[in-house]
Amino acid sequence: MVSSQGSPVGPGARGTARTTTTNPHSPAQTSHPLHAAIVGGGPGGLYTAALLKRLAPDREVTVYERGAPDDTFGFGVVLSDETLGGIEHADPVVHEALKAHFVRWDDIDIVHRGTRHTSGGHRFAALGRRRLLDILHDRCRDLGVDLRPRTEAPPPDELARTHDLVVAADGVHSATRERYRDVFRPHLTSHRCRYIWLAADFAFDAFRFEIAETEHGVMQLHGYPFAPDASTVIVEMREEVWRAAGFDELGETESTVRCAEIFAEALRGRPLRSNKSAWTTFRTVVNERWSHGNTVLLGDAAHTAHFSIGSGTKLAVEDALALAACLEEHPTLQAALSAYEEERRPVVASTQRAAKASLEWFEDLDRYLGQPPRQFAFNLLTRSRRVTHGNLRLRDAGFTDSVEREFGCPPGTPPMFTPLRLRGLTLRNRVVVSPMDMYSATDGVPGDVHLVHLGARALGGAALVMTEMVCVSAEGRITPGCTGLYTGRQGEAWRRITDFVHDSAPGTAIGVQLGHSGRKGSTRLMWEGMDEPLPEGNWPLVAPSPLPYRPGSQTPRELTRAQLTDVRRQFRDAAARAAGAGFDLLELHCAHGYLLSGFLSPLTNHRTDAYGGSPHNRLRFPLEVFDAVREVWPDERPMTVRVSATDWAEGGTGAEEAVDIARAFAAHGADAVDVSTGQVVADERPEFGRSYQAPYADRIRHEAGVPVIAVGAISSWDDVNSLVLAGRADLCALARPHLYDPHWTLHAAAEQGYDGPGAVWPAPYRAGSRPPRTGRTDDPKPRLTPHGRRQDG
Repeated sequence: MVSSQGSPVGPGARGTARTTTTNPHSPAQTSHPLHAAIVGGGPGGLYTAALLKRLAPDREVTVYERGAPDDTFGFGVVLSDETLGGIEHADPVVHEALKAHFVRWDDIDIVHRGTRHTSGGHRFAALGRRRLLDILHDRCRDLGVDLRPRTEAPPPDELARTHDLVVAADGVHSATRERYRDVFRPHLTSHRCRYIWLAADFAFDAFRFEIAETEHGVMQLHGYPFAPDASTVIVEMREEVWRAAGFDELGETESTVRCAEIFAEALRGRPLRSNKSAWTTFRTVVNERWSHGNTVLLGDAAHTAHFSIGSGTKLAVEDALALAACLEEHPTLQAALSAYEEERRPVVASTQRAAKASLEWFEDLDRYLGQPPRQFAFNLLTRSRRVTHGNLRLRDAGFTDSVEREFGCPPGTPPMFTPLRLRGLTLRNRVVVSPMDMYSATDGVPGDVHLVHLGARALGGAALVMTEMVCVSAEGRITPGCTGLYTGRQGEAWRRITDFVHDSAPGTAIGVQLGHSGRKGSTRLMWEGMDEPLPEGNWPLVAPSPLPYRPGSQTPRELTRAQLTDVRRQFRDAAARAAGAGFDLLELHCAHGYLLSGFLSPLTNHRTDAYGGSPHNRLRFPLEVFDAVREVWPDERPMTVRVSATDWAEGGTGAEEAVDIARAFAAHGADAVDVSTGQVVADERPEFGRSYQAPYADRIRHEAGVPVIAVGAISSWDDVNSLVLAGRADLCALARPHLYDPHWTLHAAAEQGYDGPGAVWPAPYRAGSRPPRTGRTDDPKPRLTPHGRRQDG
């Protein structure tokens, strides 16, 4: 149910709030607002009203809703146990009323290509949206809330002037938010699928996802029960599929009938019904601020999360709980509203990241249709990254075991400890120590710091340990402390390190990453000022185009044809030294705005010759370098390429072009693509979050058909298991976790109870392969019930 504001209500109408023209209770004076206006009579607005009135019976609370009390769009509402716990604590009356009408179930069914896979243990609770509104209406009336259905709210400015608190719960199309757009600064994003909310007059026995591959394209059904005799059914498809199927020319009734025909098997031949149902596209709402003076946004007015993770009503109800609590806990309204936003914003941001991952998974559903059946089901279940391999195993170990068997995991072997072969190199597990610059070399020569750093992590169990970016020339260094492979002395120093790894950590591979800093060179050590120019002793820089990295950076010279030849030779010579130094794998660094990355991005390559302009031309030099390196790199040893799959900047490289880049390198012999993002331009705007770069690796893996290494805030072994088993990545590279714990991989094995060939403890360390014992207690454990029977729990 969505509200909006219109023109002022005339004299004597129920929409008039108070006749005062000034607000005696300014935000700075009190956090106990005596006169509160709620705009919007959906679940969030009604529950806010009930809480505010319950906490302060003397408070005047008015709810404006332009629709009728029983108007609602959609059918069922899903609430989590956490949300219900909050409701029970805040208002047991509402909780008891909800409990009486909940339908509960545990299973999720995934039906694809005639096969149904069921995963249990998920614990859902749902009820009808109309029933939820009735419960909240009754509670508001019992408490004395002034409910004003079929009433347009007065304009936001008037409400703010005549009330102590205004809660804008007026939905995704919030007029309050629009009125103060310059303050709230909303960002609204429309997405690529059309969907429609319908209902079936029977109850599914599980949360059901069904995939229909039609002549027009892929369509999907999301269905779940919300009453003993009714289910919500959402039908969703890409915009182009929707048009090709002719839905753009069908009305509500015709669309409902057509959807029932397409998903007749799931519906057991029964019809669907609608309720003012219309095809729409989902809009993600994000606001930079949630409050202005005494006006605050709540629910969909403040934020939205895609229906595929079922969080819209949940977030609105939790907003209401937090807002009411903050008003009680803080001395001024301003402090309360700030605390409300501070408390809710990170929770909402996390939910929106999960919702974005989920909606994009369904937008690109056809990408995964060819996966093995159980892997497809596992991929769907873990699409938002909130459900992981670990907690799915807790919910349904039998289902997870079946996915692992199909994947090829030996009995008792977590997915991360399955081997992977690249050319003549077999990696014993899926963990890579990501390249990490030490900035500790002298004249490009790696020293004891590099030996200890790489040696310690090689002993820590990872399958592959990567060097930092090793520079192909003195001028190609990032800082004076960067390592190189442009002299024989450097090659000998690297041989000392590879020998240690091979001798002391048998089965661990060590790889070298070759690169050239380009326009990002001649800077200070990271801890002295990352990307800051050297105060003295600068060397000249070269790049595809004469563009400084940021204001104050040195302007590089544009590379001439002769210099391109020199750089190509430098890469080739460094690769030959790397082969002689005993490295098992070579990675060409074409990411993060360094020289080769500078050629790939249109933001950093403004050349007008054969090496600039079109994507094909911008790829030309990096591919020439790759070919030159591959010529001298031993054929049995694999080569990978690191790319930035997006520049995180308007007009830069994006995911679609990154797929083409990956295809091109694969066609030239790359054995895997190491998929990173960003750091190409200084004014980037990355979207950070857990495993935030993994979707780019996922896309490249499936669309370019090349193995990928996923990177970017992969922080747990559960993440690695999930990414690998879902088929989103072949290897996972971790940096900071390996700084925190050089034995991260071995500890991951111990924590999972795994002791096999995928994680071999070095002989001197085997005594530490189990966690040390902690202090013990001698208190006797309870063993008998009061009735003298033994407790089984």
